[in-house]
Amino acid sequence: MMKVKIKKLTDTAIMPTRGSLAAAGYDLYADLKEDIKIAPFSTVKIGTGLAMEIPDDYFGGIYARSGIATKEGLRPANCVGVVDSDYRGEIIVALHNDSEVERVVTGGERIAQIIIQPYLSVTFEEADSLAESERGAGGFGSTGKG
Repeated sequence: MMKVKIKKLTDTAIMPTRGSLAAAGYDLYADLKEDIKIAPFSTVKIGTGLAMEIPDDYFGGIYARSGIATKEGLRPANCVGVVDSDYRGEIIVALHNDSEVERVVTGGERIAQIIIQPYLSVTFEEADSLAESERGAGGFGSTGKG
């Protein structure tokens, strides 16, 4: 099992937790001194009070929690946030309200989940041509029917 070092930046920060042993994501909690209101169709940055030392060749993917997304209409504003392995600052979730009503986030509330994932480092090489494929340049629904 991989170990990820976490530094609590405040006394009220809550360590990430999993809902079950098989859950891929670890819940992140709002670290707030007072409730935050999020107006309809707006975004607010919410701190977790945590900093992490994610291992090289990995990143932390910040994803929506299905419960808060479906019940409250709240999700990360960028849909999937990326915490790079060399970042040591506070993990902050830009939470967007997709609903038509104001939402309130309270301290200690689960606001997102983080999944530690590997990635491949690549180099890009400019080319004059690309290998042919069955699909070619077809995109945006070109492989679907209708």
